[in-house]
Amino acid sequence: MDLRGNRTVRAHHVAMAAAIMAVLATSACSAGSSVRPPAASVPLRDRLRDGLLTQARLPHGLKLMTEQIDSTTTGAPHTLSTVPLASMPCSQLAVSSFMTAHAHPVEDVAVAVEQEHIVGDDYGWFGQESLDRYAPGRAAAVMAAVRGVAQRCTAYTDTLVDGSRTHNTVSVTRADERADDTLVLRVASTFSGDTDPFITETGFVREGDVIIMVQKMVARKPKSGVETVLSPAVAAYRAATAG
Repeated sequence: MDLRGNRTVRAHHVAMAAAIMAVLATSACSAGSSVRPPAASVPLRDRLRDGLLTQARLPHGLKLMTEQIDSTTTGAPHTLSTVPLASMPCSQLAVSSFMTAHAHPVEDVAVAVEQEHIVGDDYGWFGQESLDRYAPGRAAAVMAAVRGVAQRCTAYTDTLVDGSRTHNTVSVTRADERADDTLVLRVASTFSGDTDPFITETGFVREGDVIIMVQKMVARKPKSGVETVLSPAVAAYRAATAG
């Protein structure tokens, strides 16, 4: 996918939105309901869904894409790959569904997030939050595998569908000091002869057997990073699971 130019990047955002809509399978969305049964009688998947971001927790200027799509999905994985996360191609790091495809959570829920108003050359904030639940003890191994991929893929070249090539570098930082395990993975992609990279970011925070993941899709000179949504996403999950 060619990421060059404002018009092309906007088209990329539209394509990503379509991809997210396709990936997020249908399930009943109860975001508008204010009455829920007692916690003991709520299925696990609904309790996991309650840990997703709400509009009230998002920073000003961002909104959930609940009008365009059914915002949650349960019963992961959607698209299975026989290639484990540790061995997946480096190019998959910038694909929104790489965790469900290669890490195979027992269950996941997700919601898309976008910036309400985009002005001038600002590509805005566009991405998604997901909560992936794993079998007991498995989430820690998944986080280790993500780090392993990042270490293996510090620099790689990718060929796009139009035949152009991108040169990519991957960096990792820590995201949340309170979490059991956490990291932010950034992929910087440049075209030959171009020194101004496009950035794709994924933030991970592990809370027990659940991995909170926020992905910010490609942007050039982003005005805000993945942490803009990752921090309120973590707060929403902790509030929902407190006690």
